Amino acid sequence: MLTLIWVVLWLALTCLIVVSAVRLHMRHRELTASSIPRVDDDAIQAILETGELTIDEDEPLDLHEIDESEERFWSESWDEPDEEW
Repeated sequence: MLTLIWVVLWLALTCLIVVSAVRLHMRHRELTASSIPRVDDDAIQAILETGELTIDEDEPLDLHEIDESEERFWSESWDEPDEEW
């Protein structure tokens, strides 16, 4: 009976480890897949014509402009709600 309990315990632990490994692999695959640029027919045509592939990347954020916008937002005066009882 004690042997059966140990077998079941090790089987459950092994299943947990396998499920964790699969979930970790899927999460890692999703993160790396989003950073890989997609190459479609237009990109292939551009490679054939020019010999290189250029990707339009988002411009980096201007942190100074973001800070100024945030300061303007918080410095605005707010109307107090009307309290009607």
